[in-house]
Amino acid sequence: MVDNTTHSLKRHGVVAGKSLLLAVAMFGFGYLMVPIYDIICEVTGLNGKTGRVSISEAAAEVAEDRLVTVEFVASVNSGGTWKFEPAVKEMQVRPGELNEAMYFAQNLSSNAVVGQATPSVSPQAAAKYFNKTECFCFTRQPFEPKASKEMPLTFIIDPDLPINVDRVTLSYTFFKSPDQTT
Repeated sequence: MVDNTTHSLKRHGVVAGKSLLLAVAMFGFGYLMVPIYDIICEVTGLNGKTGRVSISEAAAEVAEDRLVTVEFVASVNSGGTWKFEPAVKEMQVRPGELNEAMYFAQNLSSNAVVGQATPSVSPQAAAKYFNKTECFCFTRQPFEPKASKEMPLTFIIDPDLPINVDRVTLSYTFFKSPDQTT
């Protein structure tokens, strides 16, 4: 009888150990998925992620004979206490040319808060050709109560943008940053 109890305890210990190992492996896999996903999106332009380049890297021959319409869209994450909008709804740009656009944000709450913007580009095929040299989305944005600010975006569309793409939509979602330290 003692032998069966000992054997049963060993089996339970093995099952518990395997379950714990599986839980740790799942946590590790989930933890690594975010950086892996970001790298894949950056390389492929998947999910509308855009590139970040320096002005010298962005220097390209301007496609004088081509115009692309860039549409600017802004939204606030649900539950956000912000006013957030682009200064202009759209602009005509030439691929290879450095452009600047502005977004306006205002903290509508009575508390100091830190915001963050997440960009997305569509169509998806255009994302890897849309490069930003300066963007308010690169850093968290601190706001005093009821404060507002204009936030710059400097971008260039690569001249290698597929010829069938003549309209690009840049969309930002503004939300309260999980890290509220300034």
